[in-house]
Amino acid sequence: MHKPVPDSHSSDGHLPRYFDYLVVGGGSGGLASARRAAELGARTAVVESSKLGGTCVNVGCVPKKIMWNAAIHSEYIHDHEDYGFETSAIKFTWKVIKEKRDAYVSRLNDIYQNNLQKAQIEIIRGQANFTSDSEPTVEVNGQKYIAPHILIATGGKPSMPSDAEVPGASLGITSDGFFQLTDLPRRSVVVGAGYIAIEIAGILSALGSKASLLIRQDKVLRTFDSMISSNCTEELENAGVEVWKYAQVKSVKKSATGLEINVQCSMPGRKPTVRTIQDVDCLLWAIGRDPNTEDLGLENLGLELDEKGHIVVDEFQNTSRKGVYAVGDVCGRALLTPVAIAAGRKLSHRLFEGQEDSKLDYDNIPTVVFSHPPIGTVGLTEEEAVTAKGRENVKVYTTSFSPMYHAVTRRKTKCVMKLVCVGKEEKVVGLHMQGLGCDEMLQGFSVAIKMGATKKDFDNTVAIHPTSSEELVTLR
Repeated sequence: MHKPVPDSHSSDGHLPRYFDYLVVGGGSGGLASARRAAELGARTAVVESSKLGGTCVNVGCVPKKIMWNAAIHSEYIHDHEDYGFETSAIKFTWKVIKEKRDAYVSRLNDIYQNNLQKAQIEIIRGQANFTSDSEPTVEVNGQKYIAPHILIATGGKPSMPSDAEVPGASLGITSDGFFQLTDLPRRSVVVGAGYIAIEIAGILSALGSKASLLIRQDKVLRTFDSMISSNCTEELENAGVEVWKYAQVKSVKKSATGLEINVQCSMPGRKPTVRTIQDVDCLLWAIGRDPNTEDLGLENLGLELDEKGHIVVDEFQNTSRKGVYAVGDVCGRALLTPVAIAAGRKLSHRLFEGQEDSKLDYDNIPTVVFSHPPIGTVGLTEEEAVTAKGRENVKVYTTSFSPMYHAVTRRKTKCVMKLVCVGKEEKVVGLHMQGLGCDEMLQGFSVAIKMGATKKDFDNTVAIHPTSSEELVTLR
């Protein structure tokens, strides 16, 4: 297939091994691309040093959704009496759901392995390192591997402040550590305002932990539409999460009864105050994610990286080095599992099926935040639409109501919805909602928006009654 080049001997003297496609990273994007390439006839190998499935399967979407489902049960239990059910004392045991969740994840790991074996994809176990050979070469455990097409899909990892930045910061955990907890924390503090912080704080609180959320500004999810940002902050507070605004952790100390967290609150126009949260048995940092680009030897490839270490790619997932590509979180754009999967598959069709124009369209990517209640959003926020098209060309339709589920319950949540439309034809360029069922509602509406639906198309669709989703086709 390819002739060895003179400087390509492995460090132990073995000749390099050759593939058509070499995928570094056995997460969602890498595995999807590898399997599609193998289907298209490419001799493929995947390099992975840890469990197959990456963040999503092991410490992300999958175990998170199981914990969210558990939290939803807890919320429904509060409503049982209002629906006429007599409930005696109900006890929640964290260990039960943890064991079942871990067993499910383990089964998924095995399924991924079996799928690779069925597809005759070689699994290379170990840490990948790019060498300084003249053509892109990956070395694993002393053995070199060469391919005309190499994909980097190593994903990301949670960020954490150093002890130099925040004394005692290392006494806390990240979202990875959340899935290692063996018991429900009695007192928890989550630092961050993004979707991971929101989801974990919501889960902990719903399951019975006294939870505080520390945010730097006055609202969570600040990159989302302002309606969602405001409503989600309110819903967190209504659900019993203590939201500390304009807050920053100054130091963390261990005491006999748990962690002591010194927090500075700097309200605009007021003198900063420092308070201490005591007896904390879980401090969780959810302040962002960093790309897994260290220890890969990327400097030997001369790849262009951005200031945060993400691999810079063009619209076709090409890096600055010919024959080397990157997909998923390592690229730092739209950090979502289905994005990595779709981009990885499109890349394989381009490389191994001759589909020269095969690339992922990054516009109108739907996403859900598993908050309480869940958030569904697709397209431009109102603010983005106004910036792009001008206020005079943007029309917004909104509604806010209490879902029918709450007709008989003392516990209440709101449902808020917004359509962002542009131009005379009122093309729908954004849809944003938070409320019961919004997670499952979004997918179908995303198809319509991706197809270019207008407000008139929404209006011409007969409503399904009584549902919350009917509100989206009856907005005025």
